[in-house]
Amino acid sequence: MVKTTLQRQMGLPAAIALVVGSVIGSSIFMKPATMAQQLPDAGLIILVWLLAGGISLIGAMINAEIGTMMPETGGQLIYFREMYGKRFAFIYGWAGFSVINTAAVAAIAFVFAQYLEYFIDLPIFSPDVEKSIRLHLPFVGTFYFLENIGVKVMAAGTVIFLTAANHISVKSGEKIQLFFTWLKILLLVFIVLAIFTSGKGNFNYLTESNINPWSFTTLLGMVAAISGAFAAFDGWNNLGFVAGELTNPNKNIPRALVFGLTICLVLYVSTNLAFYYILSPAEAANSTLIATDAITPILGTYGAGFIAFMVMISTFGAINGNTLACARVTFAMGQNKEFFPWTGKVDQKYGTPGNALWIHCLVSVLYIFSGSFDMLADLFVFITWIFYGFGAFGIIILRNKYPDMARPYKLKFYPLLPIVFVLFSAAYAVLTIYNDISAYLNGSAAIVKSVLGLGILFTGILVYEIYHKNWSKSSEEK
Repeated sequence: MVKTTLQRQMGLPAAIALVVGSVIGSSIFMKPATMAQQLPDAGLIILVWLLAGGISLIGAMINAEIGTMMPETGGQLIYFREMYGKRFAFIYGWAGFSVINTAAVAAIAFVFAQYLEYFIDLPIFSPDVEKSIRLHLPFVGTFYFLENIGVKVMAAGTVIFLTAANHISVKSGEKIQLFFTWLKILLLVFIVLAIFTSGKGNFNYLTESNINPWSFTTLLGMVAAISGAFAAFDGWNNLGFVAGELTNPNKNIPRALVFGLTICLVLYVSTNLAFYYILSPAEAANSTLIATDAITPILGTYGAGFIAFMVMISTFGAINGNTLACARVTFAMGQNKEFFPWTGKVDQKYGTPGNALWIHCLVSVLYIFSGSFDMLADLFVFITWIFYGFGAFGIIILRNKYPDMARPYKLKFYPLLPIVFVLFSAAYAVLTIYNDISAYLNGSAAIVKSVLGLGILFTGILVYEIYHKNWSKSSEEK
């Protein structure tokens, strides 16, 4: 029998692993150093992690109610269609396909390949050859396509391998996700226990501060730092993308979101407490990689290798989690004739969204070789949180639009929590734009993160208006 829909075969353990594995990537190792420079106060850094985790949990609980109402593959795309209509849903799907999901996979894969270089020498071209093929974009930067060629080939190969694994079967993707998720959890727990039992730290570092916590400068520093924390927490919405493949979605969606994000929050706060137990705020601010500097006093010369191995484990699992889940949005768009219909085809042999998986793979690989993934990855949190804000407001729309619709999981403290989330998202977006403009006026190109992000959303509107009628007409003719 030909399969025309994706099958419900993903259980609770795999769902939790997808949440944890998609959330915990390289950010917990890469972002703390930058955050320490933006906010040189250990107590405020921990507060930022708690705040980001708490806000993310509210967002997850909001999604849990909506997800159990509409447990379909595509997640937020389906929700937005009911909340705001097809045009808005398409803009979200377009942003996911063109930048958010594909660029994120490219960026994570590049980090994986970079850390692999600690163990294996990857080939590179001479500086002259590296700079022979380039592209300059005003106000954005110059991209060198042959730069770090060995890293790029390895990153692309990793994305292709995991795409193939997820194409062959959902179960193969699940097994990879389960293994690497629980392995990264165990290794993070090991880091925390090793640091706190070493006796080589100082708890006074956690209360040491040289800044005024009530100044506007500190507030802007917290906004900049919370971007890093949000980047580390992002990915929990991936579960909604595969809701149509979850067994018992009414119970497993809220359980996986709450349990998964709670695990991430505990690990993130514990890891940062460990970092600031071993390093003073000044040492953390001067560190290029806090995790390595924190573990080296305990493991000595093996510390850097251990962290490199940790980053590889973490990023590999994150690439798989994003590969497994994110293509489902494009698949759902194709099935509903809102994008190229062939992207919504289910592979007849494997029962997976093969076409959507491979077009995402292609775009991610193009980003890898363009060298533009670092800049594009900076757009991820900003654009995503705009949509998170709309999603939180959307629960109010759905409560009024479908008051009698079954809600297997119902958000508590309604409408307080959605309002808090919407206000926070709006404040975050406004302050991010303010930070970007200020940085740009001081000679930085950071403005691309917000302004270019808004430009990409506007491009989605144009694509919808120009082409969606052609897609719909073509599908009707067939």
